[in-house]
Amino acid sequence: MPRQRRTFTADFKKQMVQLYDNGKPRAAIAREYELSPSALDRWIKQAQTSGSFAEKDNRTAEENELLALRKENERLKIENDILKQAALIMGRK
Repeated sequence: MPRQRRTFTADFKKQMVQLYDNGKPRAAIAREYELSPSALDRWIKQAQTSGSFAEKDNRTAEENELLALRKENERLKIENDILKQAALIMGRK
């Protein structure tokens, strides 16, 4: 049976990173608190790079640009569809 997805508070994540910074091995932390090693590694990396555990704070400039371009592309597609519909309506009159 698969494990249920758990959520952790920023304070808990900060405590786990502090344990690692104080010299406790990653494997011991993951085993003791039943964490996946990849989640612990991600928290450590996030704390070292930006000090925040929010995904939006840990995005690179390229990722932010890609998200903005995707959003603009979707908006332009919607505008294009609206203009196509308007052209069809105006063509009938």
